[in-house]
Amino acid sequence: MVEVRLGATLRSKAGGRETFEVEAGTIMQVLRQLGERYPELKPILDKGVAVAIDGRLYRNAQLQKVPEGAEVYLMPRVAGG
Repeated sequence: MVEVRLGATLRSKAGGRETFEVEAGTIMQVLRQLGERYPELKPILDKGVAVAIDGRLYRNAQLQKVPEGAEVYLMPRVAGG
């Protein structure tokens, strides 16, 4: 089981809920489960989000393993130059 926390923008698409517990072994599985629970969140998740696992940031790493008991933080990607 991992704890998933949503940033403020994503939280509004999940009915205001901030934290979730999910059974997931990879980032892809975390995103899939959240998208199934909250269809309004799915388009944002499909577009791409920044993911931090226990404070370490991952991008484009859907197959990254998520350790049991980890804290996963999701936030919208920030464009920049």
